[in-house]
Amino acid sequence: MVLVSAVRDYINRMLQDISGMKVLILDSQTVSIVSVAYSQSELLQKEVFLVELVDSISKSKESMSHLKAIFFLRPTSENIHHLRRQLASPRFGEYHLFFSNMLKDTQIHILADSDEHEVVQQVQEFYADFVASDPFHFSLNVPSNHLYMLPAVVDPSNLQNFCDRVVDGIAAIFLALKRRPFIRYQRTSDIAKRIAQETTKLMYQQESGLFDFRRTDISPLLLIIDRRDDPVTPLLNQWTYQAMVHELIGIQDNKVDLRSIGKIPKDQQEVVLSSEQDAFFKANMYENFGDIGLNIKRLVDEFQQIAKSNQKIQTIEDMAKFVDNYPEYKKMHGNVSKHVTLVTEMSKIVEEHKLMLVSQTEQDLACNGGQVAAFEAVTNLLNNESISDIDCLRLVMLYALRYEKESPVQLMQLFNKLASRSPKYKPGLVQFLLKQAGVDKRTGDLYGNRDLLNIARNMARGLKGVENVYTQHQPLLFQTMESITKGRLRDVDYPYIGNHFQQGSRLQEVVIFIVGGTTYEESRSVALQNASNSGIRFILGGSVVLNSKRFLKDLEEAQRIARSSPAVV
Repeated sequence: MVLVSAVRDYINRMLQDISGMKVLILDSQTVSIVSVAYSQSELLQKEVFLVELVDSISKSKESMSHLKAIFFLRPTSENIHHLRRQLASPRFGEYHLFFSNMLKDTQIHILADSDEHEVVQQVQEFYADFVASDPFHFSLNVPSNHLYMLPAVVDPSNLQNFCDRVVDGIAAIFLALKRRPFIRYQRTSDIAKRIAQETTKLMYQQESGLFDFRRTDISPLLLIIDRRDDPVTPLLNQWTYQAMVHELIGIQDNKVDLRSIGKIPKDQQEVVLSSEQDAFFKANMYENFGDIGLNIKRLVDEFQQIAKSNQKIQTIEDMAKFVDNYPEYKKMHGNVSKHVTLVTEMSKIVEEHKLMLVSQTEQDLACNGGQVAAFEAVTNLLNNESISDIDCLRLVMLYALRYEKESPVQLMQLFNKLASRSPKYKPGLVQFLLKQAGVDKRTGDLYGNRDLLNIARNMARGLKGVENVYTQHQPLLFQTMESITKGRLRDVDYPYIGNHFQQGSRLQEVVIFIVGGTTYEESRSVALQNASNSGIRFILGGSVVLNSKRFLKDLEEAQRIARSSPAVV
């Protein structure tokens, strides 16, 4: 069962058994969960005539007794409070309450006591407490994502809220999959260890009965790792379609906001990029940018042929055929316009910011040795006024992560050049990144220079050359999946929690959760790995979906908190 299908199944079960006109009431997080899995037209087909947010309907007094209210909410104390107010003075004819995760007994009692008018028809838990952006990739959209960097510094209640949200999301994944995993975590990460311990406590002690699915086949693996083990991947420019759109424009819950671009038709100002709803995107989401241009040209050519055939309306039969096909024609027109607009805008950004020049140096820093050449390349780009400040910052960060031990003098020269180049440079941000994610903090073999097998692989790749210099980088996650597939993930680096695992058993399913966020480059690696038929199905999840802007923003916010704290990291 893939993730999008799991969420769709829950939504179907909510909507199909309740006949008549309905209003769907969501909170700020479940609106994301529903929107990525279900389209507006599909909701209309289920007789949902109104979608509202729970905090806005609490303010309204208007009676709508002809509508049946379906609430799909996270089981938070704030949402329970909204429901109490609703039930005290009901506006709708019926109330059907669905929660995206486990309700506490106290919450159930509060709801029962509040239903004095006896309008509540049902209360159910449907475990869709995650945003399934792709079949094997989910996010939790955690707002304060920077907290994972500062477990010893931030307010304990804020950190607990962060951990609770992550544990809830992970629990929902396994309840949706109807499995209980054995759990491993990254040894060098305090936050990964804490989340692993709290997840184990929930699944094996507090809610043991709920997770006891009495299945005899092999339990899946949950591996919890820390974003800081691979800070390189979210700093790189991207050149495959989905990842590139997110890096250059931004994707939020499978939607792309194009309002800032200029004169764009109203129906194209926010577009949907979903592999479930867009066949062209599904076929091309992992393709290189150069290939995308050719494929979009074919799409435009196909559309022009259809448009020409529609111009030859000469008979009543032709007209009837056109009317029958019009919705499909209009949908295709919108789809072609969407992809042409996206690629045109990205081409402009690439040209304006000289990203091909920047990206070539980025890839060399991430994939190839040679400190002297790297220093010269980064210095030249810092001297180039056409290169943006944020690109210069990322280049220095990538250099620092690679050569922090080898060239401290040159590194200081780059710090000074960066600082003198622009007042926008955040003082000390590169140094803070090294404190958070430098070589002494990392577990994995990020540059493939510790393990003999990785050194040999890199040498072989260097001798063969690479098909595309802009996409030669592979995230650390690729190595991690390879180690899992071959049974080589070291226990000393990724220990087990508890004694719930079966020694020597062959894995069939692995959920890898990255505290601090995933990238679309990593979700592409997971999709390609799953397509390789290794016998193991991987699912990737994280607290947010990152691009370089979001990663740097989290870093800045963590640095600000660390500076204001007496216990500076």
